Amino acid sequence: MPRRNRTIIPQARSALNNFKYEIANEINIPSNLIQGDYWGNLSSAQCGAVGGHMVRRMIEAAERTLSEQVAAGVRAGFRAGLAQPTQPGVSPLGATGYAQPGAGAVSPGQVSPGTLQ
Repeated sequence: MPRRNRTIIPQARSALNNFKYEIANEINIPSNLIQGDYWGNLSSAQCGAVGGHMVRRMIEAAERTLSEQVAAGVRAGFRAGLAQPTQPGVSPLGATGYAQPGAGAVSPGQVSPGTLQ
């Protein structure tokens, strides 16, 4: 039977190997049963538990990363939506069309240039 245990990213091989030993330690598998990289002294249930915990933790990490990316996209979209009008005729935030105090405002009784009389 061909071996199908290939890492997709070869540079991750050592990290996955270290991760395997970390998980084995966390679930209290005796380290004296593991001799170097030989795991043949462990039962299939113990090896399966290590693999299962590894997969569970990798899925959690992937979900966390994905939710952070989605949240970042939502935040960026929200910021972009605040910066630009979303509908024709809607002014951007803070643009009221009224003169700001001290910015060439017309005092009562004066006629501003360009107004009809």
